[in-house]
Amino acid sequence: MLPTERITYSPITERPPLKLPGGARMVVWVIVNIEEWDPMETMPRTVLTPPAGGSPTPDIPNWAWHEYGNRVGFWRMVETFDNLSITPVLAINGKAVESYEPISRAAHDRGWEFMGHGFGQKNMQKVEDERADIRKTADVIEKFTGKRPRGWLGPGLTETWETPDLLVEEGFDYVADWVLDDQPVMLKTRTDPIVNIPYTQECNDVAMMLIQHHPAREYFSRASDQFDQIYSDSENSARVMALVVHPYIMGAPHRFRYFREILEKISGRNDVLFWTGEQIVDWYKSQT
Repeated sequence: MLPTERITYSPITERPPLKLPGGARMVVWVIVNIEEWDPMETMPRTVLTPPAGGSPTPDIPNWAWHEYGNRVGFWRMVETFDNLSITPVLAINGKAVESYEPISRAAHDRGWEFMGHGFGQKNMQKVEDERADIRKTADVIEKFTGKRPRGWLGPGLTETWETPDLLVEEGFDYVADWVLDDQPVMLKTRTDPIVNIPYTQECNDVAMMLIQHHPAREYFSRASDQFDQIYSDSENSARVMALVVHPYIMGAPHRFRYFREILEKISGRNDVLFWTGEQIVDWYKSQT
């Protein structure tokens, strides 16, 4: 299906209001992306350009840059989530569940939700068998956590023409690739519909730090401005905001404070809920 066949245009001002429990105005969900980069392949992203150009193998500087996030940066995040009593969502490559078992164990022990993020960190259009990739990712997460994942985030938000169809057929309840709204929406598939939960491209550390090359403080500034606007918008109908981080980016020493500070700001509001994706999808289905 074309995107316009999966979802029809709907202005947010013309929908029935969505109400959250306890008089809350909006929901924030925090997504921590854990990836495994294969040193035998070209690195998905780079911080240093190889001096002679090209795509060398092994690419030690860029592989190590990413690896720092899983060895060190992630654990800074865990400490802050613990201190603020926030339960994030772990968007994790299927391969990474076992390769970075201490990360998986720390998240599972704290009750974080696991979300499928491709079996490896690769564009879904380059995966040889997409259904097998989705199923294998779900199987690994279920084996580790004892629970089948309900949510999916494509690596780099990539999809094929079939992805939403395959996700429903493999038992997923929601996806987060369609960044087009401040409320959950329903996507048509060839069987049952699937919920898309608001994600973010612009309050995303990849966009800000690696593509637009902003100073670290931009993360707090942009996320704070976005939160203030969505909070105002949510006076009469609930909205959802995503905060997205990768440990190798916002877990770096010179950046981390700005992620911590936006969490501290938002957690100071008693009418804002920090929810996981499955909490959001269950609430949305109960409303609609």
